[in-house]
Amino acid sequence: MQHTIYLGLGTNLGDLPANFDHALQALSPQVVVTARSPIYETPPWGYLDQPSFLNQAVKAETDLSPGDLIAFLKRLEHELGRVQGLKNGPRLIDLDLLFYDDLSLELPDLTIPHPRIEGRGFILTPLADLAPDLRHPVLGKTIAEMLAESDTTGIKPFAPENSNI
Repeated sequence: MQHTIYLGLGTNLGDLPANFDHALQALSPQVVVTARSPIYETPPWGYLDQPSFLNQAVKAETDLSPGDLIAFLKRLEHELGRVQGLKNGPRLIDLDLLFYDDLSLELPDLTIPHPRIEGRGFILTPLADLAPDLRHPVLGKTIAEMLAESDTTGIKPFAPENSNI
């Protein structure tokens, strides 16, 4: 059975656009991307003494279960060169499972929808390009509504020629 998922991608180390390309190529065949948001340049969040990030959202389909999908994404991050370090610190690639169908799930090592999506403009801005009317199954708000309530200071479309990255 195919499930509709939304992923958030982030990177702030190395060749940032290439990091996305490598990650998106590596998702297949387990995860088939059906739509990609524009890429946004975003200021760091949490730990501020680090380079700006690039963030993107993708809509995809998979037949993996939620547990198998998160294990696959974490393994893929490692294979692509991510090293676990400082919480909210610099990273080569971050692959976050944002939504899985309209599932609401809370396990010790997995929460769906992503537990820290509300109020985070760097996640919601690209996600709103793909699914502004997608409704959070727990909060009852749409992505557009959550984005309108979020701080989007410093978030801008990524243009390599105008970037600080």
